[in-house]
Amino acid sequence: CQSFPQSKNGLKVGMKLEGIDPEHPSMYCVLSVAEVCGYRIRLHFDKYPDCYDFWLNADSSDIHPVGWCEKTGHKLNPPKGYKEEEFNWPTYLRMFKAQAVPKSLFENQNTTITPLGFRVGMKLEAIDKKNPEFICVATVSDMVDNRFLVHFDNWDESYDYWCDATSPYIHPVGWCLQHGKTLTTPPDYHDPKRFSWEKYLEETSSLPAPARAFKSRPTHGFLPNMKFEAVDKRNPLLIRVATVVDTDDHRVKIHFDGWNYDYDYWIDADSPDIHPAGWCAKTGHPLQPPISPLDLVEASEQGGCPTPGCKGIGHIKGVKHSGHHSALGCPYSQINLNRENVLQDRVSAEVPVSTPGVLKNKRVEIDGVEITPSLSNITSHGKFSKDHWLSVAAVQGEWNAEDSISDEEPPCKKSLVCTNKGRKYSRAGRPIKHPRIKQEAVVTNKVNWQNENKENDDFNLQQALHQSVFMSSTSTVPSLPLCWEQHSKLLPGVAGITARKVAKWTIEEVSEFILSLPGCEEQAKAFRHEQIDGEAFLLLTQTDIVKIMNIKLGPALKIYNSILMFKTAEENGQNEL
Repeated sequence: CQSFPQSKNGLKVGMKLEGIDPEHPSMYCVLSVAEVCGYRIRLHFDKYPDCYDFWLNADSSDIHPVGWCEKTGHKLNPPKGYKEEEFNWPTYLRMFKAQAVPKSLFENQNTTITPLGFRVGMKLEAIDKKNPEFICVATVSDMVDNRFLVHFDNWDESYDYWCDATSPYIHPVGWCLQHGKTLTTPPDYHDPKRFSWEKYLEETSSLPAPARAFKSRPTHGFLPNMKFEAVDKRNPLLIRVATVVDTDDHRVKIHFDGWNYDYDYWIDADSPDIHPAGWCAKTGHPLQPPISPLDLVEASEQGGCPTPGCKGIGHIKGVKHSGHHSALGCPYSQINLNRENVLQDRVSAEVPVSTPGVLKNKRVEIDGVEITPSLSNITSHGKFSKDHWLSVAAVQGEWNAEDSISDEEPPCKKSLVCTNKGRKYSRAGRPIKHPRIKQEAVVTNKVNWQNENKENDDFNLQQALHQSVFMSSTSTVPSLPLCWEQHSKLLPGVAGITARKVAKWTIEEVSEFILSLPGCEEQAKAFRHEQIDGEAFLLLTQTDIVKIMNIKLGPALKIYNSILMFKTAEENGQNEL
């Protein structure tokens, strides 16, 4: 639990600094202070959308003064649109008439010594925090003060994490063998069944981190029913009154007082997001009090967010929207409660869709099954929904029944995707089975309307739409659209528009598109009212449109099939808007 700060927060809105991207812990980026609230700050990636902003404590070890990367030999990732070799801090600050965070505010850093025994390049065994069932071969890839960066050999760097010598997630070489645990070897290792640390260290010209370097962590001291203050991970601008409901050796389970226990979650006991009672009052940060039974019904009765207890603060898409008034944008609604990866990854979003061989997807889970779409010529995996993944995969024809893994094999990280550069892999599991669909079947055809029998077409189309909805519950892949040629006849305005373009649409542009669909005038108003932009539009499922937005089935079918067609449209210059 974080102690009370010894000084005031001296950071001001607009100040520039350098810091770690929490989604890519190996990356140092150019950041700006976007908001100050008590002893916390909201940081913004320069030249990127606000939706990627994140909150930190003012004394976080993840932020550094301007020039720190150059001084310490770390690579600084410049703002979007700048080349690394062209970026210069003095010029950049003058151009935007901005002030760097005074170095005096970082005086608390560099006060600790380098942890004895650890060095960059040393090997160890480490638990994958995102997939804690895996203990993997890992390397110390960076060191700053008393912390070091754990990188899993030949895995995507998004799995990296910072820790110190007392971390319960790291172990010396040979720990798994000694304790009867399975060690997950690097994905490209030539003989994983006969993995030997002695041989691997020789092959990689590496040294093991000495066992003496690993230290025991003191008991955290948390007990059930203790009260404290905690950042709400679903709405990080808020700190709530919380109770410890369970503990283990190094974690506590958080319950927000007054809320349903469905919202409880585990967090590391040393997390910077939990604070002693009174921390908010001392630092000048608002504290959200426990919600009462009246709060559970009041907001929805007054026409606000229908989620019990929610007051319409925050949004599933981050600070891009300051609030919401429907379940669609609510961080606490059932449709969003366990939804992850709502936003497209900030880094991969920069890669052109047409660029081959750079897909570095994170683990994708569909109905409890982990999969990795093996699509070498699609890069904008980003953070689209599972529907997006499945429909795109079908178009590319990369998944089929023959690709599935035998049930006899151990269920851990089977399918691996490598970039053409042969560098990084991403975690995966068992691929899902469904029939291969030829790409030609979903390419929108040009139709000569004058030569068609419209009445017959419309009848056939209604049958196809009916089938696509009412057979979806039995379909292997419910999101796969049927009868694309017929769909495109009813929705000619969709032809040639790609999901990549739609993702950039404003709220008004989405509304205008809905208005252009036959018989969807009223629905256009609903989309404008819900403040749905292009990125949010692509995330909608058929259930969202019908049940959450209360749109009738007919218009909902047109809207949802438009979304599916956007996602599968070819990136073709002839089909540009």
